[in-house]
Amino acid sequence: MEFTDIFVKLQPCWPRMHHLFALLCLVAVVYKMTILFAKQRDAIRNFAAFPSPPSHWLFGHVFEFKQDGTDLDTLVKWAEHYPYAFPLWFGPFVCILNIHHPDYVKTILATAEPKDDLAYRFIESWIGDGLLVSKGQKWFRHRRLLTPGFHYDVLKAYIKPMSDSTKTMLDKWESYANTDKSFELFEHVSLMTLDSILKCAFSHNSNCQTEGGTNAYIKAVYELSNLINLRFRTFPYHSDLIFYLSPHGYRHRKACSVTHSHTREVIRKRKEALKEEKELDRIQAKRNLDFLDILLLARDENQQGLSDEDIRAEVDTFMFEGHDTTASGLSFILYSLACHPEHQKMCREEIMQALEGKDTMEWEDLSKIPYTTMCIKESLRLYPPVPGMNRKTTKPITFFDGRTLPAGLFFVGTSVYGIHRNAAVWENPDVFDPLRFLPENTSRRSPHAFVPFSAGPRNCIGQNFAMNELKVATALTLKKYELIEDPTCKPKIIPRLVLRSLNGIHIKIRSVEPNM
Repeated sequence: MEFTDIFVKLQPCWPRMHHLFALLCLVAVVYKMTILFAKQRDAIRNFAAFPSPPSHWLFGHVFEFKQDGTDLDTLVKWAEHYPYAFPLWFGPFVCILNIHHPDYVKTILATAEPKDDLAYRFIESWIGDGLLVSKGQKWFRHRRLLTPGFHYDVLKAYIKPMSDSTKTMLDKWESYANTDKSFELFEHVSLMTLDSILKCAFSHNSNCQTEGGTNAYIKAVYELSNLINLRFRTFPYHSDLIFYLSPHGYRHRKACSVTHSHTREVIRKRKEALKEEKELDRIQAKRNLDFLDILLLARDENQQGLSDEDIRAEVDTFMFEGHDTTASGLSFILYSLACHPEHQKMCREEIMQALEGKDTMEWEDLSKIPYTTMCIKESLRLYPPVPGMNRKTTKPITFFDGRTLPAGLFFVGTSVYGIHRNAAVWENPDVFDPLRFLPENTSRRSPHAFVPFSAGPRNCIGQNFAMNELKVATALTLKKYELIEDPTCKPKIIPRLVLRSLNGIHIKIRSVEPNM
């Protein structure tokens, strides 16, 4: 009865409480909108020195990007009218200064400014606070501890597993050879690079190229890569709450749980195996080091190592960066060579001479294929695996022409695709010309004109690993197959976290005659 009496007494108060709640919601909305409009005002004022392409007052430049394979070309066209940089508006409140000239790139990449929290935050739930997204002292310490993992003495041992993974992929391609039918490259190449990185990071033979659909970890990595790309291009999913409540958010959490559990278990088992060994030199005397060994035994000047969670984050970061980006790069390299048979022929002759009848690559062979290496770089110029990267400005920045940005968390986007196709930097930028990378031609260009692996203190720590894998896979592929363009199915390239094609990347292949 007492509860009923209290309820009866409170009933007259409900309308007032509803009014109070509505008032609080209104205040919260007004407060949020005030902050957003203040940010918009600051952005307009601070980007005033940078003219911008015409935009819609509410949607900005959003509708200029059709998601049909022409978006990157739109940026290049705008760059012709707005030299060095121009603002891009995504809605009324988000503005990114898009830079596309080496002199501007040099200014931003020379700093250790953190990555943005727009796109990169979508992958943090998978890779954690690893080297790709961490900042400040944590980033600096981890970068220093991980650097020995990419020393050439360590990279040497990775050539064999890279070769083995490539040969598995090429053996699968025999069913396509001499059929005059094209097939989609990226799916095959992506499985191959995943297979390769599992061997190099974990010393783990996953058989994912032949049993890709049965391994839970492999399926989870694939699922995460696809879901992150889906979230990136689906604007409502940029909201953490909406994505969390969606079916895709559920699948994302489930896949994260699988990958994290797998990585933690691998770390636990390796720690057990390393209990008796505390020095890398002693381990290397017994077997080849892998990335996990180096992470587990890394020590700073105070003899402090990385926590298990830090190691998990760095392994997952290596898995993401080393598999998807390399797959994109290699797929477009093979496509480029298919489209340019004259350059492909010169590469094949060079490779045959370098390998001297061997069916695998060795460390010493990597330096014997300079023309192939130039073709690889030219493809990375035309089709950079990471088409753009964003930074936040936490300090004032002054560019070479005197234009400035104040401190205050403004976003600066480096359009790698735009720099690599900038007609003010590259003559005939859309033409495939490997001779651009002759030493005498390279020396005349700004080192920031070609940045497929970024530059400066936050450049890609694994770029030598990636280049080695690209050389190995390209050489072994050309040794076994002639690559032929399918003119009926040209890729429609789109910017995602890595460069992708809406309709896949298709080529035909023909077996190379043994006497070639």
